[in-house]
This record gives sequence, C-alpha cells and structure tokens, in this order.
Amino acid sequence: MRFAIIAVLIAVILGSALPATAKIKPAYWTGNVVHVSVDNIKVEDDTGHTLSFIILPKYKNVFSANGKTTYQQASIHNGMRVKVVYDQKVLGTRHADKIFILDPHGYPLKRL
Repeated sequence: MRFAIIAVLIAVILGSALPATAKIKPAYWTGNVVHVSVDNIKVEDDTGHTLSFIILPKYKNVFSANGKTTYQQASIHNGMRVKVVYDQKVLGTRHADKIFILDPHGYPLKRL
C-alpha cells in the first residue's frame, strides 16, 4: 500500500514538472540578407527589423522560391532577398528550417 502511494506521488510530481509539448508551427521571415556565415544568417525585413537564425553545419535546405531548384548555402550573399522558414524548438533559439531565394521584388528566382 505504501509503495503504491509513493509511486503515485512520484508520478504526479514528475508529470507536473514536465512542460507540455505543443506542436510548434514554423514561422516565416522575408527580407534581405545582412550577414551570412557557416552557422548563422541575419535577415532584415522591409521595416528595418533584423532577425538572426542558426544554420546547422552542411545545411542543404536552400531552395528557389517555388521549391523546385536547390542551391548550395555558399550561393547566399549579402543583399539577396530571401524567405526563411524557421522555428524555435531547440532551447528557444531560432534556427532556419528552409531558406527560399527570391528576386529583389519577392518573386520566385528563375536562375541564380
């Protein structure tokens, strides 16, 4: 009996201490690249707000705006117009899931 009560109390305490795991929807950020390096990209939107995103090593999710053509990360340069799909699952840090390269007006890029 004591063992059962202790087990229930431990389960309640541990269960209440764990955070709820809600599905996090990805967010989007569109703007011009201000800085890009091996592990980081910083993008400024049209209002002047800047967000920085972590990029994992050997990142391979750079696409044309229509998602059909892939590019190497090295093809991203300062001043390029991009749309970053990101989330903040890992320790609350923004990390890029996908990067879409756009033309200067925000339309799909035909050829890089």
